[in-house]
Amino acid sequence: MSDYLVIVESPAKAKTIERYLGKKYKVKASIGHVRDLPRSQMGVDVENDYEPKYITIRGKGPVLQDLKNAAKKAKKVYLAADPDREGEAIAWHLANSLHVDIESDCRVVFNEITKDAILESFKHPRPINMDLVDAQQARRILDRLVGYNISPILWKKVKKGLSAGRVQSVALRLIIDRENEINAFIPEEYWSIEGQFEKDKKAFDALYFGNEQEKVKLSNEDEVKAVLKVMKGKKFEVTNVVKKERKRNPAPSFTTSSLQQEAARKLNFRARKTMMLAQQLYEGIDLGKKEGTVGLITYMRTDSTRISDTAKADAQDFIKNEYGSEFISTKKAEKQSKKSQDAHEAVRPTSVLRTPDQLKSILSRDLFRLYKLIWERFIASQMAPATLDTVAVDLKNGEAVFRANGSQVKFPGFMKVYVEGSDDQKDDKDKLLPALDLGDKVSALSIEPKQHFTQPPPRYSEARLVKTLEELGIGRPSTYAPTLDTIQKRGYVALETKRFVPTELGTIVHQLVLEFFPNVLDIEFTAQMERDLDSVEEGQVKWVQVIDGFYQDFEKHVKHADAAMEKIVIKDEPTGEDCENCGSPMVYKLGRYGKFMACSNFPECRNTKAIVKEIGVTCPACNEGQIVERKSKTKRLFYGCNQYPTCEFVSWDKPISRPCPKCNEMLVEKKLKKGIQIQCVACDYKEDPQS
Repeated sequence: MSDYLVIVESPAKAKTIERYLGKKYKVKASIGHVRDLPRSQMGVDVENDYEPKYITIRGKGPVLQDLKNAAKKAKKVYLAADPDREGEAIAWHLANSLHVDIESDCRVVFNEITKDAILESFKHPRPINMDLVDAQQARRILDRLVGYNISPILWKKVKKGLSAGRVQSVALRLIIDRENEINAFIPEEYWSIEGQFEKDKKAFDALYFGNEQEKVKLSNEDEVKAVLKVMKGKKFEVTNVVKKERKRNPAPSFTTSSLQQEAARKLNFRARKTMMLAQQLYEGIDLGKKEGTVGLITYMRTDSTRISDTAKADAQDFIKNEYGSEFISTKKAEKQSKKSQDAHEAVRPTSVLRTPDQLKSILSRDLFRLYKLIWERFIASQMAPATLDTVAVDLKNGEAVFRANGSQVKFPGFMKVYVEGSDDQKDDKDKLLPALDLGDKVSALSIEPKQHFTQPPPRYSEARLVKTLEELGIGRPSTYAPTLDTIQKRGYVALETKRFVPTELGTIVHQLVLEFFPNVLDIEFTAQMERDLDSVEEGQVKWVQVIDGFYQDFEKHVKHADAAMEKIVIKDEPTGEDCENCGSPMVYKLGRYGKFMACSNFPECRNTKAIVKEIGVTCPACNEGQIVERKSKTKRLFYGCNQYPTCEFVSWDKPISRPCPKCNEMLVEKKLKKGIQIQCVACDYKEDPQS
C-alpha cells in the first residue's frame, strides 16, 4: 500500500510524476473532470442563488470508484490538476467526491513536469483556492444560462442543432462585420511610379515620393503623366541622404494566444492542433533510458510573458556559451498587460539545454516543429536587440523626387536565432544601396508607372481572429481553440483559403441574436463580463453577484424572444437542374459547410452535388469547358474543367482570362507571402505581387 495518493488529470503525466516521487506515492489520473452540469437539463437553480446541480459525468463512474478505493487506502490525498481555474475546479470536484478537506494542504500545483519542479511543489502544498473555483464555476454557469436559454429558441424558430454562446457569438459577429465591410468596400484608384537606378554599375530601386516640400499621392493616370512631363532626361541628383541606426527588440516568450498565432503563420497549424501538440510537449515525451519521460515545455495555457529568474539565468549561460556575451539581453523584465492574469510563466522549454537538434530524432515532425518554435522564441527573447543601419536617399529630377530606402543588419542580436512572423509578411532581408552622397548623379534605367486599387480589409484567419479576441478582452487562453471549433461545427462559418467566411445559416443566427439578445453580442459588455470573472478570481466580488447582475436583464430578453421571434422557414430554392438519378428537381440545401445541391425527392433519393462556381475562364486544355472552383477531400481549393472526366485539366493556382503577353500560354494567380503574383505556366513571365 502506498502512503500517499496523487491525482492528476492526464494518464500521460501520472507515470512520469510517480517515477519522480518514489515508492511511497501512487499517482492516478482523473482523465479531466469527473463531475459537471447535466446535459439533459439546465442544471442551474435560478431561484436558489443559481445553485448548480453537479452529477458524475457519464462513463466516469468506474474512474471515480477506482479513485475512491485508492483514497481509502492512502494516508493523504494530493490533488495535482493543472495550474489554472479549470484545474482548481477539477481538484474541488475531486475533493468533494473523495471527502477530502478542501481547507487542508491537499492542493499541489506545478508549471512544468520536471523532477525539480515536481519535488519542489510537494514541499509547498496548499488548500484549494475557492476564489479560483468560483471564477470557473461562474463562467460555466454563465455559459449554461446563455446556451440553454437561447439555443432552444433557435431550435424552435430556425432549425435543430443550433447554439449560441457568449464568446462564440462575439467571434461570429466579428467575422460577419468584416464580411459586411468587404461587401461595402469601394476600391479607390491610385498610382505609383517605380524607378530602377544605377550608380557605379550597381542597380537599386526607388519610388516616386513627391516634391521637395511634401509627399504627393497619385490618384489617376493624368497626375502620373504630369509628373513624367516635368522630368528631364534620365539623370537624377542626390539631394538628401539620411543615415540612422535603429534597434529592433525581440518578441517576448509565448503566451497561449501568441503561440497559436505564430504557429498559424509559420507552421500552418490550426489553433486546435497547436494546443493538442503543446499538451503533449507539456505532459511529457519519452527521451529514452537516460531521462525517461520528461515534460519539454511549461504549461501552455497562460496569458503571461513572465519568465522565472532560474530560466533567465539558464538562458543567459546558454547564449553566452553559444553566441558570446554581447548577445545577452540587458533589458529589464517587461511589464505585464493589465488584461493578463499572470497566473504562471510564459510558454518556454523546461530546459534550454534540450536543443531542437538533440530532439529531432525523437519527436514526430509536428512535435519537433512546434518545440523548435517555442525553444527559439524563448532563447531569442533573452537576447540583445538587433542593430540595423538604415539609409533614405532622395533623388531629384526637375520637381520630381524619388526616394530609395536601404537597410543592413549591423549586429544581428536575437535575429541570429529567430524573427517573429507578421500578418503583413514584411521582407527582413537586407536592402543594400550603393554608396551615395549629396550631389551625386545617378542614371535611371527605367521609370515605370503602375496602376493600383485599394484593397478591402482581409477576412479573418484563425491567427488574426485569436489576436483580435485577445485585444478586445474576449475569452481567455483556454477558450480560443474550442470557440473556433464550435462556430465551424455549427456551420456558421466556413474556411476558404484559410480565411473565415460566414455561411447563410451563420448570418441568420447572428441577426436573430443581435435583434433579441444585443448584450450577448456587445463587445464591451462581453469584455466586462471577463473582467468581472477576474474579480471573482481575485476575491473582490462574489460569483452569485456577477451571475445575478447578468441574468436579471437577460431573462427578460429570453421571454421576449420566445414570444416575439418569428419562425424562419429556410425554403429549398430550385437550382434549375434535374437529378441525374431519378429525374426529380434539384434544390439548394443549407448544411454544415454552407449551401449544396440535393434531390427534392429525399429521402427516396439521396443524390447530392457540390455547387461549382465558374470563374469566367475557358479551359485551356479542351477550349470548350469552363474552369470552375472545386475542393479536394482535405477542403483545399483547386480549379478544374467542368467537362471532367472528359477533360482532366486541374490547377492549384487560379487561371485568369488573359493570355501571357510573351508566349500566349495560360496565366495563373500564384499566392506568395508578399501577395498575389501573376505567372505564366509555360515561360518565365511574371508580374509584381499585388498584396
